[in-house]
Amino acid sequence: MGEWVGETVGPDVWETCRDLIPAGSVFAFLAEHRGRLFPAQMFADMYPSANGRPSMPPQILAAAITVQALHGLSDFETVQELRCDLRWKAACGLGLHDMAFDPSLLAYFRRRLARSARPNRVFEAVREVVKATGVIKGKHRRALDSTVLDDAVATQDTVTQLIAAVRAVIREVPAAAEVAAVQCTAHDYTDPGKPRIAWNDEQARAELVDALVTDALRLLGHLPEQQLGEKAANAVGILALVAGQDVEPAEDSDGRDGRWRITRGTAPNRMVSTVDPEARHVHKNRSHQQDGFKAHLAIEPETGLYTAVALRPGAGAEHHEAAVGLELLADEDQPVDAFGDTAYSTGDARQALHEAGHRLFLKPAPLRPAVPGGFTIDTIAATVTCPAGHTVGLSEPGGQHHQRKAVFKDLCPGCPLREQCTKAKAGRILTIRPHHGLQAIARHQAATDPDWQADYRRWRPPVERAVAWIVHHGNRKLRYRGTISNNTWLHTRAAALNLRRLINLGLTHTGTTWAIVPNTA
Repeated sequence: MGEWVGETVGPDVWETCRDLIPAGSVFAFLAEHRGRLFPAQMFADMYPSANGRPSMPPQILAAAITVQALHGLSDFETVQELRCDLRWKAACGLGLHDMAFDPSLLAYFRRRLARSARPNRVFEAVREVVKATGVIKGKHRRALDSTVLDDAVATQDTVTQLIAAVRAVIREVPAAAEVAAVQCTAHDYTDPGKPRIAWNDEQARAELVDALVTDALRLLGHLPEQQLGEKAANAVGILALVAGQDVEPAEDSDGRDGRWRITRGTAPNRMVSTVDPEARHVHKNRSHQQDGFKAHLAIEPETGLYTAVALRPGAGAEHHEAAVGLELLADEDQPVDAFGDTAYSTGDARQALHEAGHRLFLKPAPLRPAVPGGFTIDTIAATVTCPAGHTVGLSEPGGQHHQRKAVFKDLCPGCPLREQCTKAKAGRILTIRPHHGLQAIARHQAATDPDWQADYRRWRPPVERAVAWIVHHGNRKLRYRGTISNNTWLHTRAAALNLRRLINLGLTHTGTTWAIVPNTA
């Protein structure tokens, strides 16, 4: 990458207007230390060509997206600030008369950043500053939490998704238009809108869904065998998903006669929009649903600094808090005290964190026995005693999840507690999951250990404040599509918030290293 050799347009704002830039702000810090935080070589791999230079130095763009993420602005709003606000000009190194650049350059830079080998390099740069200051050295606590971020697209109903997916295949797949002209008759797919039917007529809606699904399946079945590019393959995959996720065989169909209806309920891991295929329905609790992604955070609760963040789709076992929480703690050099709510307290997560040497302050999920007193489980003797006093043996681990079972079927008839204990006609079967012993120990400790309770009450709540910082300034609503772009944004916002926190703590550069020098004035 060639070096930028341009000059500032007009007087240097930081040199001429320094007194107008708020001291102790992120603007003043970047104006003075931008070159140290974001050196030119940090972005060399993003511009590998030796034949030209980027139209704007990447270190200026890095500073711009950092302040943009901190204040939650759009690209257009960011460029307006760079043109009109002295603070922004000073932070990014622009001259007084500089008109900045077109807003599309920010999107171009973020795309390069997201597709690079180190898409989170802004966060990593600030993390190196944290490490150099030693501000969290010796602080061995990490608090985990997640929050739902709303997607940037409109949620689509089944009919809209089917039409959009068919249109995408026609547009992207070679020879698909000719196949659709013959096989797809339910709708004019040159029209992106919905068909004109009596939408208050349930029968008409059912017939339309049946016809659209049939069109989709016919199109998929008659596409010629060929090697597809990335866009075409994605279009075919989305159509196949949409054609199956919301429908089931009609009421009197055996599934082989090609008649379909909208399924009752919502499919697990349902795609909510063909515009952003990675957005999902998210249930943070039983009563509240959002569409979007989940932001996962790990913080050092004493300083409030983010030690790791990740953005994942909002549904799927691999994106569950317990699974992502393991990733957030994977880079810790030393064992830590891990604080989290019940979402992180799965048996597998406890086992993995215990083996890694971490001390666990994860709130265990409460037991809610149907009958007071519940079942008494002795994993050593491999027996289970029910509330009525009957004891049976535990089976050996089996099945996909290696579960053990205690079968009380023959003991349930005539039992006075049966109506409370089970509604199963065949009687009660108790299933014991792996790591049951770890969970039992955790529940006992959470209920009886006052030191554990005191630590949890003191160090778990600060992560809620960290969540509030992430979503402040309207940042619960994402601006981008897809996991990769939004994950890059989340890391940039966390970096900006960390930088602001460090500055408030007294961040400075001694000439040789970063240091925290508290303001005693």
